Amino acid sequence: MLFTKEEYKQRLTKVKKMMQEKGIDLLISHDTNNMNYLTGYDAWSFYYAQCAIVHINADEPLCFVRAQDAGGAYIKTYLKDENILVYDENYIHTWPKHPYDYLVEIIKERKWDKLCIGLEMDAHYFTAFCYEKIKQGLPNAKIKDSDRLVNWARLVKSDAEIGFMKSAAKISEKGMKTAMEVIKPGVRQCDAVGEIQKTLFYGTEEFGGEYSSIATLLPTGKGTSASHLTATQDKFVEGEATIIELSGVYKRYHAPMARTVLLGKPNQLKIDTMNKTIEALNAGISKIKPGNTADDVAQAFWKILDKYGIEKKSRTGYSIGIGYPPDWGEHTLNIYKGDMTVLEPNVCFHMIAVMQFGDWGVEASEAIRVTENGSELFCNFPKELHIKS
Repeated sequence: MLFTKEEYKQRLTKVKKMMQEKGIDLLISHDTNNMNYLTGYDAWSFYYAQCAIVHINADEPLCFVRAQDAGGAYIKTYLKDENILVYDENYIHTWPKHPYDYLVEIIKERKWDKLCIGLEMDAHYFTAFCYEKIKQGLPNAKIKDSDRLVNWARLVKSDAEIGFMKSAAKISEKGMKTAMEVIKPGVRQCDAVGEIQKTLFYGTEEFGGEYSSIATLLPTGKGTSASHLTATQDKFVEGEATIIELSGVYKRYHAPMARTVLLGKPNQLKIDTMNKTIEALNAGISKIKPGNTADDVAQAFWKILDKYGIEKKSRTGYSIGIGYPPDWGEHTLNIYKGDMTVLEPNVCFHMIAVMQFGDWGVEASEAIRVTENGSELFCNFPKELHIKS
């Protein structure tokens, strides 16, 4: 059990209060991250139907998993055994049967079939089939979207969660240090990432790392003008830049970071652009404090870009914490113009300054925590363009 029972109880209380405000009697939380947050469940089983279920009057959530994964639920969660619900193997890939057929039967048996049921309509792995089984199987229930209720409950971290993220940051720093050492002309991208991944899993002497919810991203050369590219067997080329975006992971908590390295002679255009990018990033960071909004941060960031005539259409940050594939974002706060989410202490986000210009680009990013009086960076690693000549 990663956290105290008291912390899990506080999370449940927070979620049930939000359910009450939205008129939801029963919440079916299919998001892997939310399931972990509510129950402690942690296994690579999210490719099959599974969920946490919260009744407005319950003392504990229910954990609904495949029978083959029940052992993981008994080991990883804080729940009483009777609150772990398992479905049989005959629901696996035997269309039109589906695990949510069994979930519907459980809801009927407990006489919850006339309640207002909240679903995570846009959660990863919540398929159209999941929705249809609930909708068709519970015609007397009121079905509504929960509006990422649990995701929002996760926004403000506990001190224990912050501690996990600081550990993840230590691993991120080591991973980036390795990246700067192994990326050289003539080295295959896949070989470099192999060394980076080894570092990220090894962690530190005090604690190890885990798999990340996003593969180490490694756009190179012209690829720096694009986002989310991964390593290939191609070799690094002198004169080209490479962006490294990675995250250390500790107990499923992430602290991502991105940096840019240039192989060969200094390129003044790239150096100047990187400096402008860092100036914008620092301007945004200067506005991070309790009471300010995500919009305040974004406005300060884009003010610098406007000064230099740099156009950027994508958001420049999002909330982070727990992470399971396929991404480490919480899907709530965005650092973007117009997002009026008010910052509070222990809100954490990944602020990304990525600039793309047709056939090249640069990037620097930071994982950031809102403190009582301002903010702090999780990672300590130079932001400037790293030049290896």
